[in-house]
Amino acid sequence: MIKEVIVVEGKDDIAAVKVAVEAEVIATHGFGYGKKLLALLEDINKRRGIIIFTDPDYMGNKIRNDISHHVKGAKHAFLPQGQATKKDDIGIENACAEDIRVAIEKARPNYEEKTAEFTKRDLIDYGLTGVENSSEKREKVAQVLRIGHGNSKQFLNKLNGFKISREEFIKAVEAVEYGKTI
Repeated sequence: MIKEVIVVEGKDDIAAVKVAVEAEVIATHGFGYGKKLLALLEDINKRRGIIIFTDPDYMGNKIRNDISHHVKGAKHAFLPQGQATKKDDIGIENACAEDIRVAIEKARPNYEEKTAEFTKRDLIDYGLTGVENSSEKREKVAQVLRIGHGNSKQFLNKLNGFKISREEFIKAVEAVEYGKTI
């Protein structure tokens, strides 16, 4: 049983998560939620914690950022788009149970106080920005780290916000470059 309450977007996401793990799950029902749901999530987070597990698309990211802004210290679970896509539909409900389980197990808190461990120079040095295929490489490193996709600025913010260690970062880059598993 997962201790935290998992926050997803819709009822199909609830069904998919409940197949994968034993947990309490709440849906936002899209971006139309209001202050009442945010207050409930804040209260739940203080008592049990929450894991924000939204779709890996624009709207899912918007919901994640909004909830994260209001509910400090929430954990985040991410699925790569490739694991959550069926035909042209992107959503948690399209992922297999094993991918959902792993994403939830590897959920990370997003800290209010970000570290300053990584800078743009690190992204340049490791070929994660400013070179051909840097976007693709950044996407793969983000998948290994389970921090979600994003442009180089978002990626840098996630590295520091999720307090990724330099050692963990280097292992992830090497895994992508050399096809290692970590």
